[in-house]
Formats: sequence, structure tokens, C-alpha cells
Amino acid sequence: MALDIFIPYWGDPDYMRQAVDSVLAQNSDDWLLTVVDDAYPGDEVRRYLEEINDPRITYVRKETNEGITANFRTCVSRATQDTLVVMGCDDILLPNFVDVALRAHRNFPEAWIIQPGVEVINEAGENARPIADLVKQHLVKPRGSRPRVVSGEKLAVSLLHGDWLYWPSLIFRRDKIGNFDFRDGLHVIQDLGLIIDMVLAGAELLIEPEVCFAYRRHTASASSSKLLDGSRFAGERGYFELAAELCRKKGWRRASRAAALRLTSRAHAFLLLPNAALHGSPAAVWSLLRHTLGN
Repeated sequence: MALDIFIPYWGDPDYMRQAVDSVLAQNSDDWLLTVVDDAYPGDEVRRYLEEINDPRITYVRKETNEGITANFRTCVSRATQDTLVVMGCDDILLPNFVDVALRAHRNFPEAWIIQPGVEVINEAGENARPIADLVKQHLVKPRGSRPRVVSGEKLAVSLLHGDWLYWPSLIFRRDKIGNFDFRDGLHVIQDLGLIIDMVLAGAELLIEPEVCFAYRRHTASASSSKLLDGSRFAGERGYFELAAELCRKKGWRRASRAAALRLTSRAHAFLLLPNAALHGSPAAVWSLLRHTLGN
């Protein structure tokens, strides 16, 4: 079986070409690529894929823009292989990604989700080390240098303290993710919502340390654009309140407390306060301050 690779597309065509080129450059040929175009203006990407003329590549264009959550749903619904990944249209697969994904699934078939090793890059494709990533990867993420499977309340606690996963790099078992849906209204945190729902239902997650994915962080991303205006954190507060209740009903008291505290989320808002005071609106500053104080 091959790895199903999906790219929900809305964005810079140049980044998109780099993402597709990284799939074509895989060491393994055991992959299928589906690009789901969310009605982005122009036909540059369609023409580029037609020029490649690879039978493993499918291009789907929606008639109207439906948004990222709906596009995630479309990608998952079109999967045909045992494993799938929904990568970002500005991210890059390193040449060993497919090999790592299929080997990890073969060696740990019980894992519903696989988190492979990830490097962070900036707009120019250079390695980056944002402080938020350093904190989550070195202080929050479960430690270990070998592949390891984590699950249950311990996994939920770590993710609710700080989401150390990189959604576009995650490899899912199709038969498992197909049983869940993205929660409406979560916007940039819909990925964590889905993962926590899976963990509450018994998901096992494999941490595979081999680096094989380049995750791009830049100011034009959906998540970054919502930081200074405070809208992201307003959405996060609502979700963490829901997560605290879901974990409480499950009997996971430590996870419920972690969701209520949302420590790294509050710390992130605190770090943004000086920049918001200089460049943001008074409402944005108040929103960040409120989130920092836990209100």
C-alpha cells in the first residue's frame, strides 16, 4: 500500500510548487498525491500539475471557497490507502518522509497517529528556532530518543499543556481518523480539537524521532495573522474550556486541570504583549492580557 498525501490548497503558488516538488523528490515511489484547490484565484497550480503529468497526482478544484476545515474534511474523505497525511501547501517533505511514514506504520501498526521528526523553517526556507517551538519540544513533549508510543491521560496532559504536534506532518491510520470529525468554529485550533477527541477515544500516538518534514512558520500563515489581534486566543479559551469538561467527564482530572490552566498558551500571549502594545489596537492588547491572566 502507498501513502496518501493530501495538500489542501489556498495560498502562494510558489510555495505550493515547492510542496509538490518535495513529493516528487521522495526516495520512495509508494505515494499518491491529491491536491484539493479551495477555489484559489487563477489556474497556475492546475497548469503546473498538468505539466508534470504524473498518474499518481490528482487535482481537485472546488467551485467555491469553503475554508480550511471543510478542505481538511474533503481530504480525509478522499483517502483510499491505509495511511494518510494532510500536509500544508507551504510545507516541505524531506526525501525520506514516505519511507519513514510507511516503516513506522509497519513497525507500529497499533498507532493511530504518527508524529515524525520535524524541522522548522522560515519564509525563505532557512532553519528557524522560534521560542514557542523550543519550549514545546524540549519542555512539554514526552522525552526519549527512540520511537515510543504514548496514549491516555498522560498524552492528553502534555498536549493540553502545550500542543507540541505538527499537524501537517502527522500520519494517520485511515480506518481511525475516518471515525472522527473536525469541530466547527475552532478555526486555527481545529487540529488539536480532533487529536484530543481521538486521544479520549483511545488513540495511541507514535513519536518517531527521525526528521523527515520541514514545517514552515511565517507571518502570513492563518495562525500567525490572528496572533496580534487576539482572535486566536479568544478561540483557544473557548476550546480549552470544552476540553477541560470533556476530560473531567472522562475522569481525567490531571488533563482537565491542564486544559483549565493552558499554561503555554497563556505564556505565548504574554510574550506577544509588547509587540501588540506597539503595533496592535487597544482591544488586541486587552484580549492578550485577558488570556495571559487566565480570564
